[in-house]
Amino acid sequence: MTQVKRLTALLLALTFPLLAMAQEEAKEGEAPKVAYIDLVPSLVGNYGPGPRLKYYKADISLRVTGPEAQDKVTRHEPLIRNQLVMLFSQQSDETLNSSDSKEKLRQEALKQVQQVLNSEEGAPLVDDLLFNNLIIQP
Repeated sequence: MTQVKRLTALLLALTFPLLAMAQEEAKEGEAPKVAYIDLVPSLVGNYGPGPRLKYYKADISLRVTGPEAQDKVTRHEPLIRNQLVMLFSQQSDETLNSSDSKEKLRQEALKQVQQVLNSEEGAPLVDDLLFNNLIIQP
């Protein structure tokens, strides 16, 4: 009976390192986790030239991959918000009225966010920028 116990203990001792290696390989094979960072509170401001003030309200989410990127983007959120507010304030009625122009604005906003992060962190970090809600009052 002691030989059976010794044999069982030996087999268990040999399988533990294999289980640990299998778990590490599973972690390496996993797809990176995608996260969405909501810019809260909403961006609110005025836009366009002219004597009459025109307002916008934008709910924006940033898509990042991995917890490290999420931490870095969150750290630079004030700079990102500033860049987006400046971009929105330069818009006109034409650039905010049609869906095509809103898509161009979304792409430009993504490009500017990536440029800010590239200059601060050395990598763009943000995969996509989404307008969850975009309200304008011309």
